[in-house]
Amino acid sequence: MRYSREHKQETHSRIVRKASVRLREKGAHGIGVADLMKDAGLTHGGFYAHFDSREALVIEAFNYAMDRATERWREVTEDVAPDKRLATIVDAYLSTAHRDDPGHGCAVPTLGAEIARESPKTRRAFALKIEQMVEMMADQIPGMPRDSARKKAMAALATMMGTIVMSRIAGNGELSDEILAAGRKAILGRAAAPRSKRAKAN
Repeated sequence: MRYSREHKQETHSRIVRKASVRLREKGAHGIGVADLMKDAGLTHGGFYAHFDSREALVIEAFNYAMDRATERWREVTEDVAPDKRLATIVDAYLSTAHRDDPGHGCAVPTLGAEIARESPKTRRAFALKIEQMVEMMADQIPGMPRDSARKKAMAALATMMGTIVMSRIAGNGELSDEILAAGRKAILGRAAAPRSKRAKAN
């Protein structure tokens, strides 16, 4: 049976979305192509009708996850005053909801170490999305020269991502909560997130 171009694109997008979640849950090498296709409701044999290689799927799934993260940041800051936007993003990112749901959170804490050992092509794709994330974060820091805003954004992102990694290693108890609070304090100068922001994930 021949499918329309629209059907093929819809199927392709579904594979990418499903793979994006599974890769963040299991890691880049924690799940095989057959399992990824099964999650999307398809057979292993159909994989190469959509992707040239497993690497191509990993790159697309990673890009999707990163784009969704920055989209989420735009959503949570849409109605927030410019001087509060950075804090809003940090509070949403360094939340227990984000910590406890890696499959729908930022891809960098879950995949970063693995991607750093991947091919130059995969690393370049990863680096491009990191750069876009830095620029988007810098946009949320008003009243500062662009170069300084970018440096502050880089430092904030590095702290946020490292904090999430450590908090997940610690589990979901008191130590983990303390790590999240320490990350917020390092970036924002305060440990507690506003109550309305604590439930928001990345």
